[in-house]
Amino acid sequence: MTSVQWWETAVVYQIYIRSFADGDGDGVGDITGMRSRLPYLGALGVDAVWINPWYPSPMADAGYDVADYREIDPAYGTLAQAREFIAEAHAAGLKVLLDIVPNHTSDQHRWFQAALRSELGARERYLFRPGRAGGEVPPNDWQSIFGGPAWTRTDDGSWYLHLFAPGQPDLNWDHPEVRKEFEAVLAFWFDLGVDGFRIDVAHGLVKAAGLPDRGGPGNPHPAFDQDGVHEIYRGWRAVANRYEPQRIFIAEAWVPSNERLSRYLRPDELHTAFQFDFLRAPWRAAKLREVIDEAISSAASVGAPPTWVLSNHDVPRTVTRYARSQPDGMVESEWERARWVAEAADHELGRRRARACALLQLSLPGTAYVYQGEELGLEEVEELPDEVRQDPTWLQSGRTDVGRDGCRIPLPWSGSQAPYGFSPPGSAASWLPQPDHWGAYSVAAQERDGDSILNLYRAALALRPQLWVGAGDVRWLASADGVLGYARGEAQCWVNTGDVEIALPEGFSVLLASEPGIDGVLPPDAAAWVRARR
Repeated sequence: MTSVQWWETAVVYQIYIRSFADGDGDGVGDITGMRSRLPYLGALGVDAVWINPWYPSPMADAGYDVADYREIDPAYGTLAQAREFIAEAHAAGLKVLLDIVPNHTSDQHRWFQAALRSELGARERYLFRPGRAGGEVPPNDWQSIFGGPAWTRTDDGSWYLHLFAPGQPDLNWDHPEVRKEFEAVLAFWFDLGVDGFRIDVAHGLVKAAGLPDRGGPGNPHPAFDQDGVHEIYRGWRAVANRYEPQRIFIAEAWVPSNERLSRYLRPDELHTAFQFDFLRAPWRAAKLREVIDEAISSAASVGAPPTWVLSNHDVPRTVTRYARSQPDGMVESEWERARWVAEAADHELGRRRARACALLQLSLPGTAYVYQGEELGLEEVEELPDEVRQDPTWLQSGRTDVGRDGCRIPLPWSGSQAPYGFSPPGSAASWLPQPDHWGAYSVAAQERDGDSILNLYRAALALRPQLWVGAGDVRWLASADGVLGYARGEAQCWVNTGDVEIALPEGFSVLLASEPGIDGVLPPDAAAWVRARR
């Protein structure tokens, strides 16, 4: 019998470094701030941290346009400070995962600058093509994820591909130098003690031969989920396998089915992949059960654990997604934002549901990712002034899509006024403004409230190892419409997404509930962990 590895059951905390903690007072989060908050992460009870890109970047897309994969952006600190953070996190019992951005570089990367200078062979590392219609029209009909054409014309008349911002030119992964370089980058950070990587746009990298038109929006995109990506990841797995303890990968792969997702998780490829259907599911028991069953089954088919994620830096916060009426079916796209809905958000309702879903997420088999601020019950900040928005989606969409800034607001740590302890006293204004009411949701305020969502997370994470880790398969229990009930080992999890209260099983004690005072009856929009009385 093989032993269970840490990454098969871990709870990983996502640090969006710009917005986590500012140590030097410039209004931007940094490594000094992260180091100062390691005791907080220890008290929360997570097993690992995943840090969004901290590499040098012009910030065309908040660091996902990397200019140097082996350095630290000066706004965040130095490589020496990064080494110290890794060592201190390990000393605190935390694994450290970094972001790797392999689909594209920054347009300031030395390779792309060489390509613009037309140095011999430099353009072959990217996807430069001549235009159509005498060079005046882009090479195909692909559109940028952020809006507008996916091609930009250079001064000499050729075009280069960028599936995201123009400052993020796509790499040519058919080029052996690209593959060799990224395997060397992985080894560089593994040698510094990093425990693994989250792979940005893991379903990208390889494009269909000839870069054909996509045609209608419902057609499969020739730039995504091509079979050639799997050969790349087999090479990456070979790099990780050289290390002891083994280094690991988590894929951000937006693919059309769980069957396609499972291909990334074959034994010689990646270790885990985000289960985005979990965050795309509405607050409806039947749909959540369907998502859970399919995720567990597809991951098990290749011997991998399912990986549950409720939120991240690219999607509206859970509180806000659940604060409005829920659709019957799945949200069809990561870009179909709750903030587009012309329905007022009931944040208190959203928080009740978010509290309940946290207990659902943390009781499921596999791994779980918690985006910073979810443990504080923060909502999406939808009313940002236009002039402060920084997400490239805002400009590239012609100011029709407000983008992702609303889930990236700096965290409130203490006090009743901005910056709520995010920066030292007397610091510059935070890089995105914080709402006036967030003092009530600060870490300090919630630590004083035994019934806060922060204390709920702490209690759940303290109970999880003894109650749910290694507890076995999900066994569904008979339940009313709108209710989820399942057992794992000796414990049960009950979740009420319906409109009426339900009775919890007789002879069971409530170990933890999403709302205070729950005992015997589970109200709507609530969850409980229970176990038979001994």
